[in-house]
Amino acid sequence: MTSNSSKSSGKSSNKNSGKTCPCGSGKSFDLCCAPYLSGAAVAPTAEALMRSRYSAYTLNDEAYLRASWDERTCPAERITHDEPTQWLGLEVKNHHADGDKATVEFVARYKIGGKAHRLHEVSRFVKYDGKWLYVDGSYPAK
Repeated sequence: MTSNSSKSSGKSSNKNSGKTCPCGSGKSFDLCCAPYLSGAAVAPTAEALMRSRYSAYTLNDEAYLRASWDERTCPAERITHDEPTQWLGLEVKNHHADGDKATVEFVARYKIGGKAHRLHEVSRFVKYDGKWLYVDGSYPAK
């Protein structure tokens, strides 16, 4: 397996500079997800990577989403979209790591065109060459 070598543009990090991080950690964006999105640091855990990917979605940071996705499962089509999405919040329900594999269960809430959505996912991650990567997700039964 090889990791995806594309880098984030870093441009999106400036949008939230000085604000609370969109990932819901309660920390400032500059001290939370910004270093991961800019490429200045690598997420130390699968949960930190998942939170940074949520922040990347709120910023439409396609480059970071691709760089943090296992290239074996990363879709060829565009990940972000043009429809204005209002991200409302992230709740991490569970995080379990076992060596170089991990799962993170979360609920992300958002609106598109005024309609509310709720994404409940159990994401799988793998650590390759010291870097956590998103593999895929499943959706728990309601």
